[in-house]
Amino acid sequence: MKFTYFKKCQMATKLFFFHTQTTSLWKPRRLDDSVVTALCKSFREGRSWESITQEFRSLHLNDSSVEHVLSQLTDAKAALRFFHWAAKRNNDNNTFHHTTRSYTITINLLLTSNSLTDSRALLESLATRNTDPGAARAVAASLLDTYHAVSTSVALLAVNLLIQTYAKAKLTDVAFDLCRYVEEERGFSSSVSVVSFNVLLHALQRSEKCGGSVWEVYEFMIRRRAYPNATSLRIMIDAICKEGELQKIVDTVDRIIVGNNDCSRSRFRSPAMIVNCGLMLRILGKGRVAKSESDDVVVLLKRLLQKNLLHEKVVYSLVVHAKVVFGNLDYAWGFYLEMVQRGFEGNAFVYTLFIGAFCREGRVGKAIGLLREMQGKGLRPYGETFEHIVVGCAAAEDSEQCVSFFEEMVRVGFVPACMVFNKVVERLCEKGKVEKANGMLTVLLEKGFMPNDVTYAHLMQGYARKEEVQEVLKLYYEMEYRCVSPGLSVFGTIVQCFCRCGKVEDAEKYLRIMKGRLVRPDVSVYQALIDGYMKKGESARALHLRDEMASLEV
Repeated sequence: MKFTYFKKCQMATKLFFFHTQTTSLWKPRRLDDSVVTALCKSFREGRSWESITQEFRSLHLNDSSVEHVLSQLTDAKAALRFFHWAAKRNNDNNTFHHTTRSYTITINLLLTSNSLTDSRALLESLATRNTDPGAARAVAASLLDTYHAVSTSVALLAVNLLIQTYAKAKLTDVAFDLCRYVEEERGFSSSVSVVSFNVLLHALQRSEKCGGSVWEVYEFMIRRRAYPNATSLRIMIDAICKEGELQKIVDTVDRIIVGNNDCSRSRFRSPAMIVNCGLMLRILGKGRVAKSESDDVVVLLKRLLQKNLLHEKVVYSLVVHAKVVFGNLDYAWGFYLEMVQRGFEGNAFVYTLFIGAFCREGRVGKAIGLLREMQGKGLRPYGETFEHIVVGCAAAEDSEQCVSFFEEMVRVGFVPACMVFNKVVERLCEKGKVEKANGMLTVLLEKGFMPNDVTYAHLMQGYARKEEVQEVLKLYYEMEYRCVSPGLSVFGTIVQCFCRCGKVEDAEKYLRIMKGRLVRPDVSVYQALIDGYMKKGESARALHLRDEMASLEV
C-alpha cells in the first residue's frame, strides 16, 4: 500500500473520533441508575419485548444511555436482546440507530460467551455499513478500545473476525489495510492470526488480484511472524499454479539440491520449500527492493531457516543470490569463497548466478572459467548458463566464442531463447556467414524453436548485403507461412535490397504491402526508393515519393 493511502486512512479515523467526541456534547444525560437496573433485570429474566416496551414506553434512548445499559449487561444473550430491542422497539417519540460503539460493545460481550455466530452477524452488518478503509479502521479501533470491558484477547478476536468478514466480502484491500493498522500502527504485534491471513489469502487467490497482492500479504504475514500452516501453503501453491510459475520454482530448487537421492529430492519439493523459495525469488527479482534492504532480506531468510520453512542449502544459495543482486560483485564472490571454506558446496544455481553477473559486467573470461569449473565438478549447466555466456560474448563482439558456446548449448540438448539466437545470427551475418546462420535456424526449427521477425530481419540483412534477392524473398514467404508478422526492419530490408539491385518497381510493391499492413515506413525506406528512381532517371516519380514522405511527416 502506498504511504499516502495510509495517511488518508489515519485522517479518516481521526475525523471519526472527533465527530464522536463533539456530538457527545449535545447528548442528553444518561439514564438514572434505577432505570438501568430495571432494564437490565427485565432482559436478564427473559421478559417479552411487548411487556418491556409497554413498561418503558416513555423511555428516551440515545447513544450514551444505550452504551450505559450494555456496559451493565454482563449476560451476552441479554445484551444481544437489548441491542435488537433498542433498534426495533415501537416508539414514535424516539427512533434510535446504533452507533459503532454500541455494536462493538455488544460484539465483545458476545465473544466472551463464545457466541461466534451472533458476533459474525453483527460484524457483517458493521462491515456493510463501513466499506471505506478509514471507516473500517474506526470500527477496529472501537473494538480494541473496549477491551477494558472484556479482555485484550477477546478484543483481538473481534478484530480478527472483522478482518475475515471484509475478506469474505471481497473487500481485500480493506482487510489488508486493517492487518497493517492493527499490527503496525496500534502496536498489537503478531495479533492477526494465521486463520485471518488464510481467509485473506484465499480471497485474493480466487480474485483477479492474485498476482502481486497474494504475495504481498504472504510476505507481510511472514515478516510479522505469523508462520504458515498447511492451509496457507495449499492456498499459495494454488496461486503459484495460477501464475504458471510452479515448474520454474521446482526447477530452481532442483538446481540447488542436485546430487541428492530421489527420497531427499521429494522432501526438498515439499509445499513449504516451494512456496518460500518462490517468495524469496520474487523478492530478489530485479527492482523488487532497494539495495539498502539486502540485510533485511538475509534476516528474513534466516528466520525461514529457523522455522524449517526452507532447507539450509536453499537458504545459503539464496543468501549468495541476495549478495549478487544487491552488493558489489567482487564482494559477493569473496563472500561465496568464505562460505565454501566453511563447508558450503557450490551448485549449478549459484554458479549460474555468478556467470550471469560476470557477463553483465563484461568479464566474460571469468564467466567462461566458472562454466568450465562447474563442469569439472560434475555440475550440469542448464540453458540459462549457456545463454549468459553467448550474450556476453556477443556483447564483447567475440563472434567465434559466441558461436562456439551456442553450438555447445544446442549439442547438449538445449533450445535457446529467441533473443539469444538473434544475437548469434546478428554476429554471423555481420561476418558474412549468413548461410551458416540460416542452417542453424533450420536445425532449431526441428527442435521446436519459434523465431520472431527480428530473427528473419537479421538473416534478410545478411543476404541483402550479398544482393541475393531470391533468398530474401524466400525468408519473407517463410515468415508468411509460419504466421510471423513482418515489421519495419523486414520490409525495410526488402525494399532496400530491391533498390540496390535496380528493381525499384518491385521495391515499391512492398511499400504498398507495408502500408496495407499498417506498418509505418521510415525515412530509410523512402530514401532508398527515391535514390533508386533517380538512378533510373525517373525524377518525377522520385519527387512524388519525396512529397509523399513530407506529407506523412516521416
